Amino acid sequence: MLDRTLLFVAAMIAGFALLRLSEADSFLESLNPVFEVVGFLAALLFALVLIYKGIMAILPRKV
Repeated sequence: MLDRTLLFVAAMIAGFALLRLSEADSFLESLNPVFEVVGFLAALLFALVLIYKGIMAILPRKV
């Protein structure tokens, strides 16, 4: 379970890294809007997954 949570955190950090990626004076400069959208969606998706996992860990399970 901890491995999966760490994977989600790593994916969220990778999304933030894509948002901060600077492609100035390189051939990747034209792809900057794509990197921003993908980075934003990745960070948002995995943040929501971590919030969901946290809420599910707090709530009692019915047997």
